[in-house]
Amino acid sequence: MKRFWILCIVTCVMAVGIASCNFNASTSGAGDIVIASKDFTEQDILGELLAQQIEETTDLTVTRRPRLGGSFVCHNAIIAGQIDAYIEYTGTAFTAILKQQAVNDPKVVHEQLKQAYAKQFNLEVMPSLGFENTFAMIIRGEDARRYNIQTLSEAAKYTPQWRGGFGYEFLEREDGFPGLAKTYGLRFAISPQIMDLGLIYRALIQKKVDMVAGNSTDGQISRLGLVVLKDNQQYFPPYEAAPIVRKETLNKYPQLRTAINQLSGKITSDEMRELNNLVEGELQDIKTVVREFRKSQGL
Repeated sequence: MKRFWILCIVTCVMAVGIASCNFNASTSGAGDIVIASKDFTEQDILGELLAQQIEETTDLTVTRRPRLGGSFVCHNAIIAGQIDAYIEYTGTAFTAILKQQAVNDPKVVHEQLKQAYAKQFNLEVMPSLGFENTFAMIIRGEDARRYNIQTLSEAAKYTPQWRGGFGYEFLEREDGFPGLAKTYGLRFAISPQIMDLGLIYRALIQKKVDMVAGNSTDGQISRLGLVVLKDNQQYFPPYEAAPIVRKETLNKYPQLRTAINQLSGKITSDEMRELNNLVEGELQDIKTVVREFRKSQGL
């Protein structure tokens, strides 16, 4: 799901390369803590947030490893002691790393993930930052206001007059549109169009389609005034953003736990979309965007 699946093959190859490196978090460079991020904009922002939070609230120094790779690369690096922490999405860790069947309850996923990561990898799964990045069903803001729609159940009453536009994978996977349609009783005026993911928002704005499937924290959502419909029946599994940290590092630097826990619940999905938009849409500097966000949150 999401960008992770698209990059799966590449990240597997990169994981082999990283595993062969002699780099070690405890001996390389000047930083006490090594923070990594995966290879897309949202992760750049979250990695910088974690780094700034540690540097500003403790006496520790941080070495940043941005764009390290996908989930497999970061996971292999952290269990090898090459990095100390990164932000992962709980659903990805649960299904891709632990190879478990998807579970829809976010609290259950987090607790099972926390226990398994501690036992198998000696890693700590910290509390969620407050948002998740998952599949999202998106409509125009004007339609949401006109029909007073907030949820997928409410939207189902109008989809027989609408047109849908979705990526090929989302249309074909049983846990994508087929299952979603069964859960909510979604029917469209004509069969949903298969669309390039890079074109779905343009098609929505130009009214060529009326509902698309994107990622819930895409910066374009806020930039274009679109609305994410609430998955009120919890069809999609949770993909909460949560810091993953080596227990050995937390034991060595007890102040680290307090610093990271201060980020718990601090970012809403709307705020993450806006942060992504500031970087991707307005081309603002990531360090500045993160610094201003921390200031606004009183961190």
